[in-house]
Amino acid sequence: MKPRTAGVLSGTVLAGLAVAVAVAAASGVVPFAGAGTPGPGPAAPSATVAAGNDGVTLRPIDGGADYYARFKGGLPGDPGFFPIAVWFESVLDKGNIALDTEAGLNTYVELTANSDLNLVKASGMYAIPTFESPDASGFALSDEVDMWAGPGNAPWTGKYPGEGPLCVPENSKCGYTVQSERRAAAPPGAMLYSNYGKGVAFWLSDEESVEFFKGIQDVVSADTYWFTDPGICAKGEGGALVDYARDLTQDECRLAANYGWTIERVRTLQAGGPATPIWAFVEAGHPFKDSANATTITAPQIRAAVWSSLIHGARGVIYFNHNFGGDCISQHVLRDCGVQVRPTVTALNRQITALAPVLNAPFLDGATTATGPVDFTTKLHNGKVHVFAGANKNAGGKASFRVQCGGSTAVVIDEDRTIPVVDGTFTDTFADGNAVHLYRIEGGGSCGF
Repeated sequence: MKPRTAGVLSGTVLAGLAVAVAVAAASGVVPFAGAGTPGPGPAAPSATVAAGNDGVTLRPIDGGADYYARFKGGLPGDPGFFPIAVWFESVLDKGNIALDTEAGLNTYVELTANSDLNLVKASGMYAIPTFESPDASGFALSDEVDMWAGPGNAPWTGKYPGEGPLCVPENSKCGYTVQSERRAAAPPGAMLYSNYGKGVAFWLSDEESVEFFKGIQDVVSADTYWFTDPGICAKGEGGALVDYARDLTQDECRLAANYGWTIERVRTLQAGGPATPIWAFVEAGHPFKDSANATTITAPQIRAAVWSSLIHGARGVIYFNHNFGGDCISQHVLRDCGVQVRPTVTALNRQITALAPVLNAPFLDGATTATGPVDFTTKLHNGKVHVFAGANKNAGGKASFRVQCGGSTAVVIDEDRTIPVVDGTFTDTFADGNAVHLYRIEGGGSCGF
């Protein structure tokens, strides 16, 4: 949820949660509180898939490698750049910037109104605020509008949760109108970003959700906090994983692989349209008020959630940086409360930055098959095949990978070990549901590409 005051967490945030509950209740769904018209931005081209050997295909990343460079004052189009952002920070001085760059961040998504965007830009960072600025690299539309305004074209009052009636008439739904009006107010040529919530993820029908993806934004995310949300395991929410048949068990629900599911869910809502880049949204602390089921995410869980999202094609990462419960209430988690997670997040961000050229390279679909409890993807960069894999069961286990392009050795990136590839196959152990292993295949081919 988005606080609208300049420097502190506001009562508007908590009021907004109440509005989201009321909107959902009117539709017969009671959520748990948690953390239009086409505009000026260019549309992403449809993906062009090239065929290689034995059914292997080369598939571009969503939007294409140079997507961000198409926008006025946008993010870098350099394949060595990968957006690693923090949500709704304040940047008031160089000390703030220093802490964030040391943690490996390069982008701010949403900023407090008193933030110094000139300082952000001068420091080599990038900003996507909800207000217009010559120093911004994009423009954010309304946050979680699917939850608080709902799927509808009723007139919007211009107010946000906690400020008064939202739609006209008061009990109608105006989320499509909100996004259309916000888009119309955006700077010409700016890259437009939206974040959605449990509406598009769980509560709304596909038909209602799809309307939020028709020419609305150029970059999108959805925040589903699988590790910390006290209600996400319920039949009407996380139960989406089992066709809403029942509540999820804790092992099914509190699982890093579900963050990859969220990326795929958003991608399905773009079916038939341009491939808009999807960014991961991962909590960095304790984003819910304390209750029996509210928890604090751990460092291994953060890493696994981020990598699950990347394995499923996320083109950016956003950390939710606010704690509404737990031991350290703050909107600066990685600055103020990060002793438990900051070292891991910093190492993770540096790893992502080092692998940015690979993450921005095409997918090599069909080149790898696997047996065992893993999700995986295959990438081709500079003639080298890379296989990125993460556990999809909390118990972990052994997994075997067969790489069609051959190879003699799988180098396990940043783990100081290698695995022999025998007859195109190698096997590794995933210790638990947070295990992630990244492989570069040496001594092999490139499947005809």
